Amino acid sequence: MPSEIDKQKLLSLMEVYKNHLEKELGAKIEDVKSQPITREYQEFKADFLPKHMTWYEKLCNLSEKTLKIKPDAKRAAEIQEAIEITHLGITPAGAVSFSYLMPIVVAVFGSLFAFVVFNSMFFVFLFLIASLLMIKPFGRLPEFMANNWRLKASNQMVLSVFYTVTYMRHTSNLEKAIEFASQHLAPPLSLDLKKVLWDVETEKYSSVKESLDIYLETWKKWNIEFIEAFHLIESSLYEGDEARRLNALDKALDVILDETYEKMLHYAHNLQNPITMLHMLGIILPILGLVILPLVVSFMQEAKWYHLAVIYNLLLTVTVYYLGKNILSRRPTGYGDTDISEENPELKKYKNILVKLGNKEIQITPLIISIFVGSLFLLIGLSPLLWHVVGLPDFGIGGEDLTTSCSRRFCFLEYRSDKAGGEIGPYGLGASLASLFVPLSIGLAVGIYYRMRSKNIYKIREKAKQLELEFAAALFQLGNRLGDNLPVEIAVGKVASVMEGTISGSFFQLVSLNIRRLGMSIEKAIFDPAHGALAAFPSNLIESSMKVLTQAIKKGPLIAAQALTNVSRYIKEIHKVNERLKDLMADVISSMRSQIKFLTPAIAGIVIGITSMITSILGKLSQQIPQTIGAGGSEGTSSALLDIFGVGIPTYYFQVIVGVYVVQITYILTVISNGVENGADKLTEKYQLGSNMIRSTVLYIVISAIVMIMFNYIAGEILTRTIT
Repeated sequence: MPSEIDKQKLLSLMEVYKNHLEKELGAKIEDVKSQPITREYQEFKADFLPKHMTWYEKLCNLSEKTLKIKPDAKRAAEIQEAIEITHLGITPAGAVSFSYLMPIVVAVFGSLFAFVVFNSMFFVFLFLIASLLMIKPFGRLPEFMANNWRLKASNQMVLSVFYTVTYMRHTSNLEKAIEFASQHLAPPLSLDLKKVLWDVETEKYSSVKESLDIYLETWKKWNIEFIEAFHLIESSLYEGDEARRLNALDKALDVILDETYEKMLHYAHNLQNPITMLHMLGIILPILGLVILPLVVSFMQEAKWYHLAVIYNLLLTVTVYYLGKNILSRRPTGYGDTDISEENPELKKYKNILVKLGNKEIQITPLIISIFVGSLFLLIGLSPLLWHVVGLPDFGIGGEDLTTSCSRRFCFLEYRSDKAGGEIGPYGLGASLASLFVPLSIGLAVGIYYRMRSKNIYKIREKAKQLELEFAAALFQLGNRLGDNLPVEIAVGKVASVMEGTISGSFFQLVSLNIRRLGMSIEKAIFDPAHGALAAFPSNLIESSMKVLTQAIKKGPLIAAQALTNVSRYIKEIHKVNERLKDLMADVISSMRSQIKFLTPAIAGIVIGITSMITSILGKLSQQIPQTIGAGGSEGTSSALLDIFGVGIPTYYFQVIVGVYVVQITYILTVISNGVENGADKLTEKYQLGSNMIRSTVLYIVISAIVMIMFNYIAGEILTRTIT
């Protein structure tokens, strides 16, 4: 250890050199106290980190300056651990300060807004209670973000071990293997592995092994098999016998595959009760509860439609979403795909609508179409309210009925008078049917947007995945040809002819054509940005396999043959475990899909029809009771009966509340089911959202319209015969 005198001499020497540099450069050199950060890492971090994290960082730093609250040591350590996992540029004090400052802002401005605009103490108390409830979730935001980060990273753990093992089979270099894995993985695990290397570059740690071991400790609570696999990889570096070294590498991949299957098995078994509770709390009880709400509202004249909207469209949806996120947070290391457009920027254009005009290609964002469709249907849905505001006369169809505003059995608007002499409505069947366009506008707008944004990329990825399934057999054949001491250029052509008619055959055919016709090397024939075979088949798995080929071929055909044979075996093993994992989740996923695609919209549609019928019956009775009692009845009896029935909440608002709730639940259940099945696979999530939002919303609209018309007709016939 250097003595204090040596340290003083070193500092003095540094000062002399600093003064000399200042004279040479003609500028003052500032002291840099923080650790150096490579430009590559900073750019990678800036490109990857989501925008909401950036805003969260800014708000936390601002909150720390405005209202600095320091957590206790234990809590600070928990928050710091989450901050390091997510690479956030904040402090524990900033996170805690934000969790108190933001609710205070919401409480003050929300209460003022509610009092001035709505003049309702209900909304004032709602904002105050919501602000108090926000403190704990906001305080745990770093941990929620860390859980999401871990969920995304855990999707890539099997592949990270695969890439590392694949590289180290032919080159026993841990640093190069980690770099190879980081290049072929998607964020966030690629960012973690780059940081492992960055910490060595900046001399935070003395070796890659030390940096990797420190990083692996962050997964000790969640994924012990990931740590075990990398420890086996590290142990292979110290094996003197080649057979034992390769055995350690094979064992590393076996460990993470076996442990992944075992943990997913337990997760699937423990998932039944949470999913059942989510189904009952989020779908069955709320929607069936709407059947009796018209009766309840008749006895509670103070209850308004916006009270129900707060309960259903805010409180219940937040509760269901929170429960769903808790289910996902317990998901172990599994399998899952990534958005290939994030890895290959050239594919991002396929997220837009491509229109070719001559030699030019115009990109139109789907947001324009979704906003147009949503606005058009929303305008139709709001037309009854606009009709009434403008003051246009009501109209209707059916037989004569003097108790309605249009003097017909079925009115378009049908506003009724309340005790205060004001008008409440619209109660008409026409307005109720028009209200169906409000949830339709939301469901179609969201569905069209996600569908158009993901459809093309999803098809490209499915094509690449099909190639990956065949690629194991193609690699095995290529390995056999190389094992016969054939040059790689000839071996590729023979594999292409044998597998003619398959996607893998097309890939190797393109490589062979590039070599024979364009005179390219094997490396350029595969990786050339303009003409390389990978340009038409974007897949990290295939790219990594081909890099193994190009590097191993330098050591001879036999080494390359062995490397490709092992890669082929690894791909088959990973695919087999993934299929077993999907089989485990099949029952749960099929149940959730049936809820999304049929049960939820069907139940909600039937309930809306029943609600419409009950509201119509109660409204007709409240209008006809005074006439029915006649001259012989007492005025007190008539008044008492009218007080019992009341005016109720219009079906128009009921339907909007339930319809929007169906759209919200469809969205939440789609996100949860995709998370359970595929982990943090955002591309599949968007594709499923596009399909489910459109299908479920349209199904709900059709069922609601049919049931409403049918039940209102039956109710009208029954009332007409009963009164007459």
